[in-house]
Amino acid sequence: MTKAEKTRNFIVEKTAPIFNMKGYAGTSLNDITAATGLTKGSIYGNFANKDEVALAAFDYNLKNVSSTIDVEMNRQNSIKDKLLVYISIYQKFMDGSLSEGGCPVLNTAIDADDTHPELRGRVLKAVLDWKNKISKLVEVGIARKEINADQHPEQIALTIIAMVEGGIMISKLTSKTEYWNLIMGSLKKYVESLG
Repeated sequence: MTKAEKTRNFIVEKTAPIFNMKGYAGTSLNDITAATGLTKGSIYGNFANKDEVALAAFDYNLKNVSSTIDVEMNRQNSIKDKLLVYISIYQKFMDGSLSEGGCPVLNTAIDADDTHPELRGRVLKAVLDWKNKISKLVEVGIARKEINADQHPEQIALTIIAMVEGGIMISKLTSKTEYWNLIMGSLKKYVESLG
């Protein structure tokens, strides 16, 4: 890895939590320099602008979440247990042990929806990839006869995503983790009812 690559990675690692907590609009160049200890010149010597830093920070945050989910899914045998991994992993957003600031998909989707088309595009791709991953898991579950054949994989995927992200939003907004637990209880029952 070249010195320039190391510096870019350092900037991304240090600013990813800030972008996740404060959002694109709320993160200033001063936040970036304070987090990294680098000058504005050093930041702009490695990134063309704040947009590039924000995109790299989102990619970094998403990769961390995705790799954590993949590791835990690989430990599970049944498709239902793999689907339930989302509950345990996203619980870590609630207690702050996985990612500072919460879920980067939810945070960035809300932050960039009407203000940053390229960042919104990255989040959209992340959600569609997530939907496709769950849909494929459900298809495997149907093929293995773990999930009823009359189930609709895309509907299941969208329901799981909506319940996870909605559960995070409601519990964060109300500061009531018991709401998260109630919603995840419903999600567990839903997954168990699939077959």
